[in-house]
Amino acid sequence: MTGYRDTRSERSVASMHVPTLTGHRIRDAFELPHDRGPVVARARRDDTYAIHVTSSRAETDEHLGRLLDGVRTVAIVTDESVEALYGGELARGLRARGLEVMAHALPAGEASKSLDAAVELWHWLAGSELGRRDVVITFGGGVINDLGGWVASAYMRGVPYLNLPTTLLAMVDGALGGKVAVNHPVAKNLLGTFEQPAGVIADVRYLRSLERRHLAAGIAECVKKGVIASPEYFAFIEAHAPDLLGGDLGVLEQLVRAAAAIKAALIERDPYEEDLRRPLNFGHTIGHPLETVTGYAPLLHGEAVSFGMAVEARIAEARGWLSPAVLDRLLDLLGACGLPTDARDLPRGVRADALVTAMEKVRLIRAGSLRWVLPLDLGDTVVADDVSEAELRSALALCGVT
Repeated sequence: MTGYRDTRSERSVASMHVPTLTGHRIRDAFELPHDRGPVVARARRDDTYAIHVTSSRAETDEHLGRLLDGVRTVAIVTDESVEALYGGELARGLRARGLEVMAHALPAGEASKSLDAAVELWHWLAGSELGRRDVVITFGGGVINDLGGWVASAYMRGVPYLNLPTTLLAMVDGALGGKVAVNHPVAKNLLGTFEQPAGVIADVRYLRSLERRHLAAGIAECVKKGVIASPEYFAFIEAHAPDLLGGDLGVLEQLVRAAAAIKAALIERDPYEEDLRRPLNFGHTIGHPLETVTGYAPLLHGEAVSFGMAVEARIAEARGWLSPAVLDRLLDLLGACGLPTDARDLPRGVRADALVTAMEKVRLIRAGSLRWVLPLDLGDTVVADDVSEAELRSALALCGVT
């Protein structure tokens, strides 16, 4: 029949109900592999975060407000000393913003940087209503920043965390860089990972409660940065050491901001330590084993790093790489800050054999190699892996360790 057209199928399609799509639609059409070669998986990550340095409560509150925008619950990890001094102020400010706040305070000190403490915190979080888009705030010194960051990195495969450091050592070093871990009897920071914070707020007002010894321990990490990366920064510390040790907040704020800039620039080159030849390890090749053999107490981390810098600089000087004048300048600055450069300055005695044994364990962890950061001049270092035991023992002996 000429001109006839069956429209039944068209009418049925037109009358069908098509649901409104309100979700996030994803349409994929992957091709299947046609060879037996390896399947390549790729994962890229670009972490960027702000480090705010301030001496103003109003600025701290402003930074917290921006960083916590859209957050419902915050979990504060702190220690008992910080909780008693500043915990109430922080919690009240957060609640005033309409946030649900919960807090867990651990005993102060290096002993809390442990697997047992991490498990305790995971159990605490598991019993809470913290969600994956909520935030953990690590509020304390380096122990709390390291421990809380690691706990956050593993809980529910990772929840965001903010660092609010309260010690100088944490502000200039521990709270920066995303290295989070706990200690083990075999080695310091043996259990951990890399997880960058969502942000850092270094409010130097918290330093008003620090004893002089703890300020000095923080300055040790600053001296390290001056040796490896900035003669100008080293000279700044030399010129202002009395003010820094006296707690001058204006000078401390300058010290912390410069330290943050130096460390951020150094870490950006290799944020996940794929290359172990890192100048930031100056003082730590000796410092970490020294902490291990002394049981992580009563030696402060900065004190261990100071002693490590003295030993490692003496190795460089004995090789003819570092001039006696620069060595003396380094030892004089550490001494002026009350930091140990000789075994007689350490709060607990240590034997060379014990240090060498502890370093051998570190060597095994690092694929059979110990890398030494040896200064050639301020801002000029070499990373060497050929330091002999005889060289080490000779430098230790010059520092009073036999």
